[in-house]
Amino acid sequence: MPEATPNTPQARRYETEVAGRKLVLERGKYAKQAAGSVLVRYADTVVLATAQASEEPIEADFLPLTVEFEERHYAVGKIPGSFMRREGRPGEKAILSARMTDRPIRPLFPKGFRHEVQVIVTVLSADQKNPPDILGPIAASAALMLSDIPWGGPIAAVRVGLIGGQLVLNPTLQELEESALDLVVAGSREAILMVEAGANEVDEELLVQALEFAHREMQPILELQEAMARELAKPKMAWTPPEALSEEEKEAFYRLALERGLSQVLQTASKGERSRALSAFAEGLIAEVLPQREDGTPDEGKKPLYESAFDEVVRRELRRLVLEEGKRADGRGPKDLRPIWIEVDVLPRAHGSAVFTRGETQVLGTVTLGTGRDEQIIDDLGIDETDPFLVHYNFPPFSTGEVKRLRGVSRREVGHGNLAKRALKAVMPKEEDFPYTVRVVGDVLESNGSSSMATVCAGCLALMDAGVPIRAPVAGVAMGLVWEGNRAVILTDILGLEDALGDMDFKVAGTRQGVTALQMDNKVGGLPREVLKKALL
Repeated sequence: MPEATPNTPQARRYETEVAGRKLVLERGKYAKQAAGSVLVRYADTVVLATAQASEEPIEADFLPLTVEFEERHYAVGKIPGSFMRREGRPGEKAILSARMTDRPIRPLFPKGFRHEVQVIVTVLSADQKNPPDILGPIAASAALMLSDIPWGGPIAAVRVGLIGGQLVLNPTLQELEESALDLVVAGSREAILMVEAGANEVDEELLVQALEFAHREMQPILELQEAMARELAKPKMAWTPPEALSEEEKEAFYRLALERGLSQVLQTASKGERSRALSAFAEGLIAEVLPQREDGTPDEGKKPLYESAFDEVVRRELRRLVLEEGKRADGRGPKDLRPIWIEVDVLPRAHGSAVFTRGETQVLGTVTLGTGRDEQIIDDLGIDETDPFLVHYNFPPFSTGEVKRLRGVSRREVGHGNLAKRALKAVMPKEEDFPYTVRVVGDVLESNGSSSMATVCAGCLALMDAGVPIRAPVAGVAMGLVWEGNRAVILTDILGLEDALGDMDFKVAGTRQGVTALQMDNKVGGLPREVLKKALL
């Protein structure tokens, strides 16, 4: 225990045991000016999470949430290797850890909440046995629970490994090297919120068992947070939802849209044509419902409300088409794939190259081979190491017909590249059998959904074109979910429109033998395990 002076405040501690190691939540000693702050200890790994919200809402049509995961090199007794000898921009692991924290907490904020929210998780100590990333969602959840920020938690997260055919809860870093599975699951009391996994061709039935095991084992962590919140949580802040149409106005607007032919417009096959047709349809529909001034010009005071309501109208009708008629925007059935075409050896000087096109999603995959001197040097909180296998994903604005500034690699690009890497890594040859550095690049040339899984396919083709002796071909597909009441329809090979308007984004990659990568995010605050099982099997 740290030494304390007589004036040192006493922290409230809440403890439980997870996988034979003590998990401790502390409140009341550190970062007390933050709206919510919690120190989390797991063995000798320690993180501090803070949550803060702005006093006033901002003008936005989205939740202004930012999540940062800060790695301090003193946590492992290291001085940063940069020229300035201080921490700079977050590295890849920190970005992935921030995304792992962001994804399960985001769906639980109330709809229409427009106050800026910032969650910061800072790694203060890392024992190089228990990875700090798994503490991020737990610490963020506890900080939000104790704060005055409205939020529908708690959540918890656990990691599951597979060693010797047995599921292992929160394996250490050393155990993960032997594990055929690295599965992170975040969830609430009732349901699973997020899944992230890399696997060595693991059977789908075993993955379902691992998901159920994870959800069962996270319950004591949820109980711990609930006990803490009952005693220490602040009253939640008052906030005003943004102005919106009444339910009667929304219903009348939806009925009018159907009368004017919305269903036919939505079922336009081409993404570009559909987008243009929807824009023209929305403009005409809104002009029709806006009240008129005395001079005969439209009163545009309510125009922003109708523009926002039109998005809800489109979502409602797309979901109705799927649930009641089994139709999708491009005319496919729920299980149908889009047409696929492939080219290999498309670039004369790249060591391996391929183009994979699925519908209106297209990725150029390339492979470059190098020596040991080309391995990536990793300067983070782990043991000093290098990585001979690199996968990079690029998403330029022209792929969606947009104009944007090129500002370097985005968090999304880092996350999608890491997902593709996990999918392909399972089939890569052992280093002693193939002593080369391998860099795979996926350049998205067109995007209309599932570009990360197209990167897996293009990357696999490019590896084979380069002569890399992979164990088996890998393919990936993105699935979506439309879920209402007791009806749930799984959509295979989703469009960008279905990704944005559905309830789940579920990506699976693997070989004929089993799954190599898995990622799930939901937009409805939790999915029953039965629905996840249906999607996976």
